[in-house]
Amino acid sequence: MASAFVFPGGGTEADEDARTAAARELFEEAGVLLARVAAPIDVATLDVPGQAHLRRQILGGARAQDTLADAGLAWATEPLLPWAHWITPSIEPKRFSARFFVCELPEAQVPSFDAVETVDQIWVRPAEAIARARELALPPPQLRTCWELAQHATVDDVLEAARARSAEPHPILPRRAAGAATDAPCLLLPWDPDYLEGGIGDAAPLSYRPRWAVGPSRFILEDRKWSHVGAPGSMTAG
Repeated sequence: MASAFVFPGGGTEADEDARTAAARELFEEAGVLLARVAAPIDVATLDVPGQAHLRRQILGGARAQDTLADAGLAWATEPLLPWAHWITPSIEPKRFSARFFVCELPEAQVPSFDAVETVDQIWVRPAEAIARARELALPPPQLRTCWELAQHATVDDVLEAARARSAEPHPILPRRAAGAATDAPCLLLPWDPDYLEGGIGDAAPLSYRPRWAVGPSRFILEDRKWSHVGAPGSMTAG
């Protein structure tokens, strides 16, 4: 059983940039292929493998780029638009620098899990995901991203916002609030008023104020559920 629902993702491999890694992980974990025809294929002499077969080969250990090339395909990463860059707090024993992207689901493709890379899947609107945060065990980056996505009414609005956000790529490095109880930790985001003076660990303070750095500025873990809330005294609702 999954411990938490997260977006498809994983580490980069040799010679991969962040977008290519995102496209590969999307295919491996969700079965959604972002690819284009890279070379003419003689269909009279070559049996072109189906998408499911390509996925099985890659999950079986074949190098993804070579597998696609053998099928006359190449990654099409242009639809992936940068959304956010999260860095794991320094208080954690294992840290990650995670890039988040958004894109529109290619026509006729249906996400699917394989019980290996992923063991379950759910398709929900952002507002519903927030309402089910405890059930889905959403970690802070997923919870914040759902909050941000919920501010937009349509996919086109999301993509337009992503294009604007790509010009403001400030990293998000949460800090643990000083004095927060062990059983109820509080994480501060860079635009929280207590981030610099009241936080513990490495910091990435805002060198400018991105337009997306608005809304709730902290996370509180209570009864195994992260809540995305505003700082005390702020006018922002969680």
